[in-house]
Amino acid sequence: MPGLNAAFLSADEVRELGLAHVGKDALIHRLAVLVRPETISIGDHTRIDPFVVLSAREGVEIGRNVHVGAHTSLTGRARIVMEDFSAVSHGVRVFSSSDDFEGLGLTNPTVPEEFRAARTAPVRIGRHAIVGAGSVLLPGAVLAEGTGVGALSLVASVLDPWTLYAGVPVRRLRDRQRKPIALEAAYLARERE
Repeated sequence: MPGLNAAFLSADEVRELGLAHVGKDALIHRLAVLVRPETISIGDHTRIDPFVVLSAREGVEIGRNVHVGAHTSLTGRARIVMEDFSAVSHGVRVFSSSDDFEGLGLTNPTVPEEFRAARTAPVRIGRHAIVGAGSVLLPGAVLAEGTGVGALSLVASVLDPWTLYAGVPVRRLRDRQRKPIALEAAYLARERE
């Protein structure tokens, strides 16, 4: 009998969720929470691990060959996009909305929006981008193609392609190798055989 870590939904159960799109061989753990599934798209060969929460009012778009690690949340009002071959590790938090902390409005979703001053902006995690465990992405964060973000980092801005970042807030460390581009091409060619 497989353990809890292998408790993914069957293909029929995934279809019953009513997702906007679900690709071939997508794996969604039965302990993942998908709020408003009709606004969520998941690409081919993507894996959503246990205790993941996907809940963005304007939708969540996840590309092909993407991994969303356990205990991760992608939440907020604006759209959140994870492009092909990207990954977020265990415990990452992606917020496309954040309450006001300066006292300009009331806070939390129990209050009508006209009394709040939340910041809302889409978040994009580019192709081949990777986010280390425990990191936080705030509204408006954009990780360009190939961006790498180290564990326990805070991202609130647009990051350059093929660059490694880490820290609170993130700072540039060095360039990142572009080998994933060639590996992607080889993998896709083999898949077409």
